[in-house]
Amino acid sequence: MRTTLDLPEDLLKEAMKATHIETKTRVIVTALEDLVRKSKISELKKYKGTVSLDIDMNKIRARAC
Repeated sequence: MRTTLDLPEDLLKEAMKATHIETKTRVIVTALEDLVRKSKISELKKYKGTVSLDIDMNKIRARAC
């Protein structure tokens, strides 16, 4: 999709230099992908420690013997 954006040139150049990406399009796509990935990780962190599998480890150990 083609879009016209008004971006700060110095920020774009700094991002390109920091990431070693040579095209403006690729650096923007990479930044958007990273933003989405971080958002998904943040959503998953809400569930940290909240999963209960209700597993009886003693029963599992007894079955293995």
